Amino acid sequence: MKPLLLVDVDGPLNPYAAKPSRRPEGYETHRMRPTGWEQPWQKPLRVWLNPSHGPALLALPFDLVWCTTWAHEANEWIGPHIGLPELPVIQWPEGSQAPRSSCLGGTFWKTRHVVDWAAGRPFAWIDDDFDDIDRDYVTHEHDGPALLHHVDPRLGLLDNDLKALADWASRTAADNEAV
Repeated sequence: MKPLLLVDVDGPLNPYAAKPSRRPEGYETHRMRPTGWEQPWQKPLRVWLNPSHGPALLALPFDLVWCTTWAHEANEWIGPHIGLPELPVIQWPEGSQAPRSSCLGGTFWKTRHVVDWAAGRPFAWIDDDFDDIDRDYVTHEHDGPALLHHVDPRLGLLDNDLKALADWASRTAADNEAV
């Protein structure tokens, strides 16, 4: 069984923190109205997506899963623009999006839910919001291998990120064969 690759949208796929006047190379601008952006007086949400990311992610030895506040809407608004098929989605419990100060041990609000959802299965997670507190939590609470790979939200997913994911998956597979 392949490890999971948990994919966040904003930061890794949509480099939202890049200078608004400087779309990163290789990205295309999309105007979207996902849930929460439906009001006619509201400007559509600007999302930058790189169409090479879908094939690059699909080429990795992982089962892909959306791990984003976009939830199922990632399959509608994000996946088609980058060439991803419909993916499974981690559903967040109602009211789970809370500041670190009110989360278990100061973790990112997604972290506990990711560990519960993975249920011991090896996973790599790409996001821009976790830190060493989250890595420590996962190390102590998750029964399988895990990689929390930070992606700079000013740059988005880069070739070196994809290489780090592929290398981790290879090491994890080799470790599992040795057991």
